[in-house]
Amino acid sequence: MPLHTQVDESHRDAEIAVNPIYFRELSCEIPRYRLADNGVLPRTALQLVRDELILDGNARLNLATFVTTWMEPEAEQLMAETAAKNMIDKDEYPQTAELERRCVNILSSLWNAPAGSAATGCSTTGSSEACMLGGMALLWRWRARRQAAGLDASQPNLVMGSNVQVCWEKFCRYWQVEPRYVPMVPGRLHLRGAEAAAKCDENTIGVVAIMGSTMDGSYEPVLEISQALDGVQAEKGWDVPVHVDGASGGFIAPFLHPDLEWDFRVPRVASINTSGHKYGLVYPGVGWILWRTPDALPEDLIFKVNYLGGEMPTFALNFSRPGAQVAAQYYNFIRLGHSGYRHVQQTCQDIALHLSAEIAKMGPFELLTEGRDLPVFAFKLRDDITSYSVFDLSERLRMRGWQVPAYTFPDDMTDTAVMRIVIRNGFSMDLANLLLDDFRLHLQVLEHHPQTQPPPGIQKRRQSFTH
Repeated sequence: MPLHTQVDESHRDAEIAVNPIYFRELSCEIPRYRLADNGVLPRTALQLVRDELILDGNARLNLATFVTTWMEPEAEQLMAETAAKNMIDKDEYPQTAELERRCVNILSSLWNAPAGSAATGCSTTGSSEACMLGGMALLWRWRARRQAAGLDASQPNLVMGSNVQVCWEKFCRYWQVEPRYVPMVPGRLHLRGAEAAAKCDENTIGVVAIMGSTMDGSYEPVLEISQALDGVQAEKGWDVPVHVDGASGGFIAPFLHPDLEWDFRVPRVASINTSGHKYGLVYPGVGWILWRTPDALPEDLIFKVNYLGGEMPTFALNFSRPGAQVAAQYYNFIRLGHSGYRHVQQTCQDIALHLSAEIAKMGPFELLTEGRDLPVFAFKLRDDITSYSVFDLSERLRMRGWQVPAYTFPDDMTDTAVMRIVIRNGFSMDLANLLLDDFRLHLQVLEHHPQTQPPPGIQKRRQSFTH
C-alpha cells in the first residue's frame, strides 16, 4: 500500500467544497484531513464522495491493469451480501470456510497436483501476500535443512529475473534474503534455465519462475528452469525448489495451453500462487497459494485457530478480511466451469492478437510480444522514430480516456521504452477497434507535429506505469 504523510491544515484546500444544494445541513464545513464536528445526511456523504472520484479514470478503459474491472450483476450482488463476513472467523462462518476449501481443491486439480499428494493451500488478499507466504516457506525449509546439517544459515538468497513484480523485492528486503536478479537483455526479456542455474549456490532458497511477466506478458519456461536445476543438483548436490508466480498465468495456461508443463507436473515445483482478482475474474481482494505436499509448508509457520470445537490450521500475513471475494471466486467456478473459463480467456487472447497484429501494421512500432502467452503484449517505437516518444502517444490517448501505459524496462535495458496492453474480460472487439482508430489518429498528429522531448528527469516522471 502507498504511504502518506500528514498534511499541514493551513493548506488552502483544507476544506472540501460542498454543493450549495445541500446547505440545509446543520453544518456544511467538512475538513479534508480531520473529522468534522458534525456529520451529514447519507445522501450528502454519498454525493460528496462520488464527486471526489469523478477525476478517476474509467476502469474499463484501463489497459494497464491486470485486475478485474467487470463482473456480472449477480456476482456483484453476491459480494455485497457477503462483504460483512470475516474470512478469519471460521467458527462463525463455517460455510464460507467450506467454499474456500472447495476453491483450493478446484485449483489443485486445475494445476495437476499428484493424486494422493494432499496438496495444501489457502486464499490470501492477493498474489503479493501469496508470494510472501511462498517465499517464507522456501526460506524456512532451506534454513531447517542447513541447521539440521550443522551448516551456516545466515546468508539466504533467492534467484529470479529482473522482470519480477515488486512484491518479490519486498519479500527479500523484509526477510533479509539476498535477491539475485538475472537481468533482461535484448532478445531475452525473462528468466531462462541456464541463467537461473548460474546464479544458484548452496544458499539459494529457491528460484522464482513467472507464468506471465508483467513487463510483456510472456511465460518463463518452468520446465526448462527445472531441468537446469536438475543438472545443478546432479553436479553440486544443491536441491533448489521452484516457486511459480502464476499471478496471471495460473488462470490462463490451464485453459489456453493445457499441454504446457509448468505446474505440479514438474516435480521441482514446490508451490504456485495466483491472483483470483486477475484472470480469476474476481474484483480486487483475493489470491491463492498451493503447496505440492503438506511438508512443503513448514509446520512452525502454521497457526491453529479454534473451529467448530476443533482446530483449523491457518497461514496468513493479514487477519480480518471480507469473505466476499472467496464467495465470488466460487461463484465464477460454478458459473463458468472449464469450458466457460476457456471461452472467456480465448476471447481475450483473440482480441490481444488482433490488436497486436493491427498495431504492427501501422509502421512505427516493433512488437516485443504478440499476446500468445497471456493476452498481453508489449511494443516499442522503431529506433529511427525520434520525433515523438511512446510517452507522447500514451498522453494523447488519455485525451479519449484510454489508459495505455508507457514505461522503461528494468536495469540493463532502461533505455528501452515500451507500451503494453492488457486485455481483460469486458474489453470487447468493438472497443479494440475504437482504440485502433484513435491510435491511427494520434499517430498522424504526432507525425505532423514533432514533439520536443523533456530532460531525462522530467521524462522519467512521465512513466504512466510502475511495477
